[in-house]
Formats: sequence, structure tokens, C-alpha cells
Amino acid sequence: MKFTDFGGNVTLEVTQHHTGGNSSSSLIRMAVIDTGIGIAAENINKLFQPFVQIDSALNRQYSGTGLGLSLVKKIVEMHGGNVGVQSEFGVGSTFIINLLINFSPSQSDAVSNEFNSELPAITEEILVKTPSILLAEDNEFNIATIASYLTAKGYRITLAKNGQEAIDQAISLVPDLILMDIQMPGINGLEAITRLRLEPRLLDTPIIALTALAMPGDRERCLEVGANEYLTKPVKLSYLYRVIEEFLVDRRGGGVVPHE
Repeated sequence: MKFTDFGGNVTLEVTQHHTGGNSSSSLIRMAVIDTGIGIAAENINKLFQPFVQIDSALNRQYSGTGLGLSLVKKIVEMHGGNVGVQSEFGVGSTFIINLLINFSPSQSDAVSNEFNSELPAITEEILVKTPSILLAEDNEFNIATIASYLTAKGYRITLAKNGQEAIDQAISLVPDLILMDIQMPGINGLEAITRLRLEPRLLDTPIIALTALAMPGDRERCLEVGANEYLTKPVKLSYLYRVIEEFLVDRRGGGVVPHE
């Protein structure tokens, strides 16, 4: 949508193709077709690389993390399918997903009915087991990058864009872990952490100070007000994920141990 100007079109087409013979397999093809800015042939191979955006004069005005298509490709391939693209610069693009299904229509109905009957229980179980993270951050790029990455890792992300929102969201939701930016409008991160530690239900909630503050004494100030860990930006996302996992494992085991 964001690469198609007002007055253009974005179309979704879904078709089923039988593989032939007596096979019960069918190919499901989903195509997303736009009349947007299009992609030059030399840039097609960059599309599915994580955190890579095509550097052209036409799309510098569009924000994004470069994660969307790489996530689509990974998810589709996990289901045994493939993703393709056809595009013409300045004309538009067509993205195609092919998925093979291996049961007949009657089996499909049976599976669908069985799945629907169990859906509420399955959904509830998944939500209970999915760790929740409150991300307190006011920078849109950091929000998009961190939230996209952690969502892909299986966390439920709630966003707060200032210190007061962080306090309100944390008290309301009681997340499993809090990522707290320090330099935020209104109430800053240090004050927000101080107030959160006065809430009985949040005394043991891991709080990671994630900030660009890197002067002598900044780490100590964050830990003194109640943060469990202090990480400076820019942070390597894979490292952030490992730190989060260590805290959550410790929390499930009955205690919170600051990451060294």
C-alpha cells in the first residue's frame, strides 16, 4: 500500500490449481499485485534480505525496517512453499506465494471443522505461553526495528511512547519484561523505573534500560533506580534477544538474576 500512490490499485488474487492425475494435492497461489513504484531488475535480489532496503531516489521517502519480505519468505518456506516476484520499474509489482496442500476437499472440511472447534482453547493456550514485553520508546525507527524483530521471535509487544504511557501500560498489563528507553518526552525513563518499582506487582519484573546514554555513571544511575540491566544503543538485536531470554528463563525458574 505504501508504495502505491493515491489513485493506484493493490489487488489480491487467490487461485487453486490441481496438480493432475489422481493426486489429492493442489497448489494454492496467492498474488499481491500493485501499480506502485516498481523495482529495477538489478534490485530484485535485495528484496528478501533482512534489514535491507533498496536505495533509490524513488523510495527514500518510505520508512521501514526491510524485514517484511524476509519474514514472509521464511514463514512460507516453513510451510513448504515458495515466494516469487515480477516487477517493472515505474509500473508495478506482483508478489506470488505458492503453497502445496495435500488433502482432498472432504478432508479439508473435516480438518477445518476440527480446527475451528479447538480454536478458542488453542488460542488461549498460545497467548498464556507467549511472553509479553512492554517496549517504552519514542523513536519511530527504533520502534519499528525492535518491535518487528521481537515479534518475529514470538513475543507479544506492547508499545509506550513516553514515560507516563510506560507507567500506565505496565501497571495495567503487568508484562513479563520491560524495555525502557531513558530519554523520552515528559517523564523520563529513570523516573518511570523509579515509579514502577513502587508497584508491588512490578517489583520482580525485569526492566532493561535500553538507551543512547553512554557517559560515565549512566549505567550506575539506571541500576540504582531499579533497572536489572543497561544496554546502549545501537544494540545488536541478536544480543538483545539473548539477554531477554536469560531474564525470562530466570523468571520462569522463580527468580530474576541480572544479566552479566
